[in-house]
Amino acid sequence: MKIFIKNMVCNRCVLVVRQELEKLNIEVTSISLGEVEVQKTPTGKQINLLNKQLHELGFEILDDQKQKQIEKIKTLLIQKVQNDDSKEHYSISDFLSNALHKDYSYISRLFSEVEGITLEQYFILQKIEKVKELLIYGEMNTSEISYQLGYSSVAHLSSQFKKITGLTPSEFKKIGGKRKFLDEVK
Repeated sequence: MKIFIKNMVCNRCVLVVRQELEKLNIEVTSISLGEVEVQKTPTGKQINLLNKQLHELGFEILDDQKQKQIEKIKTLLIQKVQNDDSKEHYSISDFLSNALHKDYSYISRLFSEVEGITLEQYFILQKIEKVKELLIYGEMNTSEISYQLGYSSVAHLSSQFKKITGLTPSEFKKIGGKRKFLDEVK
């Protein structure tokens, strides 16, 4: 049986959810961002307790099919930005269509309907949060960041960054700007 969980955005989230499942003696077969496969179907009581505990930690069990699809889309995009070197310029429409085995127009329409923003806007917001992270770490310059995240140029990255944050990357770095939690990006 699969349980879909909202707001799992990193490896620590996976660890926390695993710990909560273990506390309730729910045996996990596999766990990844947004999705847990369990050996046996949990009892109603276990599900209620799990949902309560997860809610207190900022997570939520999803039971609606649309919400499950949205979380899968978000997880794929977050993973693409956070874990991949996006040096090659790729199409998010091809990426999502191939990963979800669905037509991109359906995926895009569903996402916009449920989230109130386009997939492209959400993806840009995720990339900007990654830019903030890399600027805060200070290990890369804007040219390297631009290349890593698949921007066509530093000017394009800077323009997009300023449009979203109101600051240039160098201004953000100078004032010691802060990042958002990935599950708060909207």
